Formats: sequence, C-alpha cells, structure tokens
Amino acid sequence: MGEFLALSSALCFGVTHFVNGLLSRRVDGMTVALHAQVGGTVLALLLAATLPGGSASFADYCWGALSGVGTGVGVAFLYRAMAQGAMSVVVPVSDVGAVALPVLVGVTLLGEHLSAPVWVGMAAVPPALWLVSQTASGTAGERRGALSGGVPSALVAGVGIGLQFLAMAQVDGDSGLWPVALSRVVSVVVIVGVLVSYGARWTMPTAAGATAVAAGMAGTAAIVLYLEATAHQLMAVATVLSSLYPAVPVVLALLLLGERLNRRQVLGLMCAASAVALIALR
Repeated sequence: MGEFLALSSALCFGVTHFVNGLLSRRVDGMTVALHAQVGGTVLALLLAATLPGGSASFADYCWGALSGVGTGVGVAFLYRAMAQGAMSVVVPVSDVGAVALPVLVGVTLLGEHLSAPVWVGMAAVPPALWLVSQTASGTAGERRGALSGGVPSALVAGVGIGLQFLAMAQVDGDSGLWPVALSRVVSVVVIVGVLVSYGARWTMPTAAGATAVAAGMAGTAAIVLYLEATAHQLMAVATVLSSLYPAVPVVLALLLLGERLNRRQVLGLMCAASAVALIALR
C-alpha cells in the first residue's frame, strides 16, 4: 500500500512539474510558482475543512510549516531553473537533493534500517534518473549552455524539495490535513518573498494562470499521498519512490509532444522499473 501511494505521489508531482515547466517557458517561473501554490493552498484548505479531521499536535503544525518553507523554495527555484535551462537537465538535478537529504536523515538520525535489496534499488535511482533525462536533440554546446544556466537554481530547488519531504514525513499520519494546509499557506508566503526579491511579475495571462492553479492542486494531492505513504512505509523508501517523478515528464513528452525516446532513456526507464521493484521488497 505504501509503495502504491508513493508512486501515485510521484505521478502527481510529475504532472505538476511538467505542466508548470511548460508554462515557465512563456511566463516567469516564480510567477508560475506563485499561482500554482495558491491553487494548491485553496485545495488543501477545502480538504482540511471538509474531510474528517485528526488530532494534530503543535509539533505537527511546526513540521507542516517547515515543510512549507521547503516547498516554497523548491517550487520557486525549480520553475526558475526550468525557465533558464532544459527541463531534462534541471529536474533530475533538483531531484538529487530531494532524494539524498531525507534518506540520509532517515538512516543516520532516525534509525531507519533498510534491507540489501532496498539499498540496491535506491542505488539504481540516480543512474535511472540521469539516463531517462538524456535528450536526443540539440548539440553538445546547447546542452552545456542549458546545464550552466539552470543548475544553480536546480540545486537550491533540490534542497527545498528535500526539506519538504523530510519535514512532512514527521507529521503524524493521524493529524489530519490541517498541517498540510498550513504547509501550503507558508509556501505561498515564502514564494511571495522570493518573487519580490527577484522583482518578478505578479500576474500572468488568464488561461495560463488557470492552468498553473490546476497543476498546483495536483501538487497538493501529491504531498497528501506522500504523507499517507510515510504512514505505511519507511520515510527513506517513500521518499525515493515519490522522487521518481522526473520520469513522468519524459513519458508525457513522448505521448503528448510527439517526442521519441533514445536508447539511454529506454535504459533509464528500465532501470527505474527495476529500482521500484527492488525497493518494494524492503
């Protein structure tokens, strides 16, 4: 059950980042991030108000707020990176921090113990992400330019996304959705601060804004699924499975944009499938 929830979370994250990544090519990435998180916040508040509530402690709210800080930084800089460089490069770069930070903390500080197959599966994730993100088009010079332009922001995004996963995993599974709603509210506040500091625009075209809002709601669904996954699975495992989301933009580009997979991408998808199977053995 935990594996299914984590993979569903990855699917929602992937769809969110694919859609907003496309929007970030036409509108400032931080503006896209703001609209997306506003949409996600509205959905989180509605869910928290209508679904049966749990019993959240003060610590749960603190972890939720800290997760919101990570979300705000991660989303703002990820979409900024997507506007600066190739999506196939910056998304997996940001994923490094998203995977490494929670797994490192889970194993070294929280005493989580993983079996040998899980270790092998987790070790297979980085090469899988790298292979599946290799583009077939563009010259070597273009790839180098995209990498240098997007990587700094992607690295900052990775730290933010890793903090989001790490903090949200500490929220008690019986605490209800109000800590998630608080996380979304805090993420909006953080993005507003980042947007102001960079002097980005506040508004975007109506149709694009509505799309960003809808994608942001999918992002909220992703974090709710991740929270549920951590209640049924080790945090390190749930994080790695949820962080397989970079494979989703590749598949969507294949189906919706008419792109073709090269040999490295096919090998990467096979490697990712093997990683999922090994991690599921736990």
